[in-house]
Amino acid sequence: MLTFWCVFDLDQKRKEISLIEGNASDPSFWDDHRRAQQKMKQLAELKDEVSAWSELDREAESMDELLEFALEEKDTSLVDTFRDDFRRLTEKLNELEFKLVLSGEFDQRNALLAIHAGAGGLESQDWVRMLMRMYIRWAEQRGWSSEVLDLSHGEENGVKSTMLQISGGYTFGYLRSERGVHRLVRLSPFDADHARHTSFALVETLPEVEEGDDVSIDPADLKIDVFKAGGAGGQSVQKNSTAVRITHLPTGIKVSCQNERSQYQNRTIAMKILLSRLIEREMKLRAEKVAKLKGEHISPEWGNQIRSYVLQPYKLVKDHRTGFETSNAEGVLDGDIDDFVNSYLSSTVGDSTSHKGPNRK
Repeated sequence: MLTFWCVFDLDQKRKEISLIEGNASDPSFWDDHRRAQQKMKQLAELKDEVSAWSELDREAESMDELLEFALEEKDTSLVDTFRDDFRRLTEKLNELEFKLVLSGEFDQRNALLAIHAGAGGLESQDWVRMLMRMYIRWAEQRGWSSEVLDLSHGEENGVKSTMLQISGGYTFGYLRSERGVHRLVRLSPFDADHARHTSFALVETLPEVEEGDDVSIDPADLKIDVFKAGGAGGQSVQKNSTAVRITHLPTGIKVSCQNERSQYQNRTIAMKILLSRLIEREMKLRAEKVAKLKGEHISPEWGNQIRSYVLQPYKLVKDHRTGFETSNAEGVLDGDIDDFVNSYLSSTVGDSTSHKGPNRK
């Protein structure tokens, strides 16, 4: 137990709780309603953390007392009870310990997941569709919600690119493990000769952030264009200019949204995406600076192949960063990616630059 208490400073967490509760008793605390809400959310999260670790400590003490009693009385009837309790306590400890890995500035936030098709036309666009389904199924299995913020249709039923929002506990912290190029090898269902094809898709993970608290934007720095939304044709094509494209002039970052039927909704979503991309840019610049000081090399996005999904001539999904692999390719594509996520995050323990957000004044 002591090893983990050194990482999770329980006394410090309790001081933070007392400080926020003290500030909340001041009427001026509620003048900034948005900031007050964020502080109350932080308070609830701190209380949950402290409660979980305190309960674990109490259960460990009870087990210790039970073991001492059994040894003194030489009572072997308690062996099975002790074994079951120990197994349950170990599982709870492992879960809490793992959450210590998710200690980055934005790890507790919801995630925006962007998936882009690589070269290859319909093959890669179908691969984006498959990955999109994989992440939605993963969220469903965890009891989390997912929403398609934007989607660019490709050929037939393919998808050129999509932006998902996945909401749940520590969603960004978990999904940062998915950044990079995902490679698919299979017999093509679109090839009359059933030849083997290789497809690529790029996955980006962005934290959900708030304007003002996380990042500020000068309206003068924005160029906003509206245009008619495209689609698969027929009734799905908007006749009015409801699609929105926003350009952040200082950085050149462009985002667009055409998924909703109203210009206001598309603009709101586009701004959400822009805020996340600006934070991502800041995090990336900081990581590059640290890597340069260490003499390390950061691969460009499309040069960073992280995982291969082979469906032919054999079944294998392998993560190239950790070496973790499984032959249950169908299960993985149906959303069973926890082992890959956990394997990658466990490998980043001790690497503070792998998940820490930028320091901002």
